This record gives sequence, C-alpha cells and structure tokens, in this order.
Amino acid sequence: MSIQPVPAFEPPYVMSVFTSVRTADDSGYAETLDRMTELVGANPGFLGYESARTPGGLGITVGYFRDHESLAAWRRDMEHQGAMKQGRADWYESYTLHVATVERSHGFVRDHGDS
Repeated sequence: MSIQPVPAFEPPYVMSVFTSVRTADDSGYAETLDRMTELVGANPGFLGYESARTPGGLGITVGYFRDHESLAAWRRDMEHQGAMKQGRADWYESYTLHVATVERSHGFVRDHGDS
C-alpha cells in the first residue's frame, strides 16, 4: 500500500486544522478515534483528513469539508460533542483549532509507469 496525501479538491472548500498535545492517559482514545472516523465519514460534505504526530508529541489533524455547513454539522454531532468533552477531560494537555476556507489547491503524483 502506498501512502498518499488527500487529493487536491476544487476550491473553495473548508479545512479544520487541529493541533494537540496529548496526556499520558490514552485509555479509550483509539476506540473513540475509530468511532469518530466512522461518524465523520458519514457526513456528506466530509472530503477526507490527514493526521501526523511528531516524536515530541505534537499532533496535527487536518480535516477537509465541502463547506462551512458540513463542518458545523460535524461540530454539532452529539457523539462528537461527547468525544470533545472527554478529550478536554482526559486526553489533551492542550489543543488549538484553526478553520480556513481554501482558495487554491493543486497536487502532484509521480507517474512510475508500468514498465
């Protein structure tokens, strides 16, 4: 399996950038993450996400949504709200959320050919 970034989408669209530092207590985190991934995937305006964590512990997750209403619907989801509350109580030392409208987007994929 090849690792690829989320493809470029036709602008405008919305991105949410969630940066975080986690606590040492990760009990239940993986299961909640799996459930949130399943839930957000059911949002018709959800385009995809990318996530990475540095060896020092800074995590960055970028979610892509067709429009602000799609992102707002995700924010209003009751199960997601419960996960956010638990994150503040148990899993995060700190976090920041940035939301922006993407005006320009392009990508590149090397063609390795079949020969």
